Amino acid sequence: MQNPFGNNNNNDPNNIFNNLPIPPNYAKIKNDQGDLRIAKVGISWTTFWFGPLPALFRGDYYNFFLELVLAADYVLVALFFKLGALLTFPWPALIFALFYNMMYFRHLFNKGYYPADAHSRELLIKSKYLKEQK
Repeated sequence: MQNPFGNNNNNDPNNIFNNLPIPPNYAKIKNDQGDLRIAKVGISWTTFWFGPLPALFRGDYYNFFLELVLAADYVLVALFFKLGALLTFPWPALIFALFYNMMYFRHLFNKGYYPADAHSRELLIKSKYLKEQK
């Protein structure tokens, strides 16, 4: 398969993880059972526009319910203190969009996932999603 992103992945035909063409700002992580997850490193624009739905579609129920609770609290506080102007812009969605991908990766690391290749490891360490182990 030709890599349309030109990021020169190691093209070892025996390693299925290296044959997946992914953009340079995406990381591949896997666990010991062989489950592979590919996700973007950086701002989650889908979370900004669609709220908690990307977390639900990823099967990330922890962050899905967290975002629902935080959004509901935001609306209740704005209504209780009669700060209706706060409701004109989705502030919780913006804040959650900035941190959601990092929260997703860290939650998977706690469940036993680890970077699938050197590029993903370097990207996750550079972005402060993963602590560099010495």
